[in-house]
Amino acid sequence: MKGIWSELERERILDEPVRAGLESAFGNKAKKALAAIDAGKIRRYLDFFVVEGRTASYVVDEEFCTCGDFMYRGRTCWHLLAVRIAMITCRYERVEHWYMETRKDEPGG
Repeated sequence: MKGIWSELERERILDEPVRAGLESAFGNKAKKALAAIDAGKIRRYLDFFVVEGRTASYVVDEEFCTCGDFMYRGRTCWHLLAVRIAMITCRYERVEHWYMETRKDEPGG
């Protein structure tokens, strides 16, 4: 597994061999992470990353994620994987302000 990260950090591109290596190492989590990156669903705010999932957006900060897989099962999720890949390849949207969720019942929400 260390080899795929070394290769990605050296090349910093998501070509087919790197994608295949990630999928081999991480299976379906890699497929979901790569799909999110390709779809532009990774945003880097001033304080942390936000990954748009199928049903919600999840806050990712270092080795922490707000998704159920991480919070309740203690598992490394595809959101963490997506952020790690996005950071290495610089494939994320930069948002130049602090992240703040706007609730629908608040003005402007």
